Amino acid sequence: MVLSESSVLIVVDVQNGFTTGGNLAVTNAEQIIPSINRLAQNFDNIVLTQDWHPENHISFAENHTNKKAYDTIQLDYGSQVLWPTHCVQGTQDAEFHPDLNIPKAQLIIRKGFHSHIDSYSAFMEADHKTSTGLAGYLKERNIDSVYIVGIATDFCVAWTAMDAAKLGFKTFVISDATKAIDLQGSLQHAWQEMLAVGVKRVVMKSILHATSDEKSS
Repeated sequence: MVLSESSVLIVVDVQNGFTTGGNLAVTNAEQIIPSINRLAQNFDNIVLTQDWHPENHISFAENHTNKKAYDTIQLDYGSQVLWPTHCVQGTQDAEFHPDLNIPKAQLIIRKGFHSHIDSYSAFMEADHKTSTGLAGYLKERNIDSVYIVGIATDFCVAWTAMDAAKLGFKTFVISDATKAIDLQGSLQHAWQEMLAVGVKRVVMKSILHATSDEKSS
């Protein structure tokens, strides 16, 4: 596996809100940050995503009467998990984790800023109709291969990967540079769904090995 100028690394939601001390902390999520920083050194093209919710966001449990975090409701676009309030625009919770060190990232995709639609994917909001513009940006730059890392494997990483594959990109999830929430078996289900649409599961060592081979050849 050799990386090229037509590859991009998408770093999903490495934010304070999803790491220890955050409002929707994923267990030990900050442990993957050194791996992500190291991987990023091997990519010329890097995109960061950032959850960026208004306070009145439809996915927040506190905005629904008699509902609690991790309940589900039905919306126009389907089933919606209700979350603790997290990554509110302009708060410390929404900031990138201070250990994330990727100065050459060219683009930040902020998602979830429409109050009435949740947004897990870097490409498409949860209604499967509202585009973030990322696909067009990548295609304009002749990028055809997408490598995805970040938080959480079973939600924002998985949705990003599945949309990338459906949009025609060769899509890889670097599994040991992601962390999952694993809500009622959601991690296994997410991997089944990803693999079913052609997403490839790879590990960090294979990427670093490929890039070292490329540099030495």
